[in-house]
Amino acid sequence: MSKREALLALAKKRQAARWSGFSCIGDYHDSVYECAFVSPYTKAAGCIDAEIVVMLQDWSSDGNLSGPVDHDAVKIGHTPTLATNRNLRRLLRSTFDVDLTDVYATNLFPFIKPGPMSGPIPHHDLVRAANEFALPQISIVDPVLVVCLGLATFNALRHAVGGLELSGSLGSAIESPFDFATARVWCQAHTGAWGQYNRNRRAGVEVDLVSRDWQNMQTDFLTRRRRSSREKV
Repeated sequence: MSKREALLALAKKRQAARWSGFSCIGDYHDSVYECAFVSPYTKAAGCIDAEIVVMLQDWSSDGNLSGPVDHDAVKIGHTPTLATNRNLRRLLRSTFDVDLTDVYATNLFPFIKPGPMSGPIPHHDLVRAANEFALPQISIVDPVLVVCLGLATFNALRHAVGGLELSGSLGSAIESPFDFATARVWCQAHTGAWGQYNRNRRAGVEVDLVSRDWQNMQTDFLTRRRRSSREKV
């Protein structure tokens, strides 16, 4: 089975699944947001041979999708004007000189939570989604680097991999990358406005910790890439 076929099989698994307490992507506006991916976000970031996978937490919420149709989300799987997406593209460009089209991006949790976009998802549901959808996507794409946006996403993957203690804070998570398959899995602050602000704030003084965090991740990425190239020779 090719990578594309394996990823499509996961998308079909997501389409057929019904999880108690959550809605499905196809439940809104006559299935206008439905797609052949685990997450619609992959529409704009679907490089199946990418060296970098970006793992966001969840795609949307019932409160958001129950409103008017978001035509950008229909076409490209996200709203490019949102801070989360603007900051992510900026960091990818400044750190790795790539755009969304050069990476594989998805959401760990592929269903629709009740309430607003800021609403939480229970940890056990995130871990289940990590086992059933996120880790399989990583195995299929086979990247060098996985960038988890936010502590909840990172801890869900740590739990799903097994044998790893959960990180108690964002700072400790950023300093605790781990390996899965061929990839190094890193945590970074969520690229939304509050995620960036909170990470950059220290003792009442704003410093650019986010850029430092991404540069440290880049250094590790380049080292692992060079090592992998030597081993293939």
